[in-house]
Amino acid sequence: MQNAGSEILPEGGKARRVYLSLRDQISDGRLSAGETLPGEQRLAESFGVSRVTVRRALDALSDAGLIEKRAGSGTTVRARALTGKRAAMDFNTLMPQLVEMGHSTTARLLSFSYSQAPDFVAQAMGLDRAEKVQIATRVRIADETPFSHLTTYVPAEIAQNYSEDDLATTPLFKLLERSGVKIKEAHQSVSATLAGPDVADALDVAVGSALLSLKRVVRDFEGNGVEYLSGLYRPDMFRLEMPLSRVGSGSARHWEPAIGQTGEASS
Repeated sequence: MQNAGSEILPEGGKARRVYLSLRDQISDGRLSAGETLPGEQRLAESFGVSRVTVRRALDALSDAGLIEKRAGSGTTVRARALTGKRAAMDFNTLMPQLVEMGHSTTARLLSFSYSQAPDFVAQAMGLDRAEKVQIATRVRIADETPFSHLTTYVPAEIAQNYSEDDLATTPLFKLLERSGVKIKEAHQSVSATLAGPDVADALDVAVGSALLSLKRVVRDFEGNGVEYLSGLYRPDMFRLEMPLSRVGSGSARHWEPAIGQTGEASS
């Protein structure tokens, strides 16, 4: 097994698509450590490829140290430590853009349940590992076209103040405030990922399509985590714009975000 930090993609475009989709689902916590992957035949059907293609992708994931293949017991996701840091980018106008989208779009509720918080959510929000959270997945639609796939995690003691029907018709930030939550701040990051079968179907895109990935943790004035959002956006329906200013002098002259100016999100 090679070091997980050194990545060698499998041969063939289809195998690479399967590999990258599963790799991203593992890296962002959608597939958690110890979870058993579907069998080769089921994966082949989900991605619309052959079992040979799936096998090449799984072999590459195994070589990268991301999964463990055991004869007779299936393939499981390996626990691993993160070896590097991703660059953090502060899109200072992104929250107002997404709030406006909540007003101008409709939502379709795909799933709604209460269960123990996944490890990556509990860690990000500072929750006890045994604490229950409400997990809801919605698709937002603009002009009859789905553009975002949103999964939210809210502590059960807060979420009990609104119903499943409320969540299908009202932006979550309004429901939190209506429940008495006083939101102070949020931290969010934006990266890229690939659409897995379920998300591709919900967003009406091809499996393996590139998506914008947003992670956000919202906190109240006491520092408590009140919401974890995992959002996936179609890039053909959404864009980020950041105004930049040229600052500094001489060899230190560089581009810097122009704080306070507005960006734009299109839908």
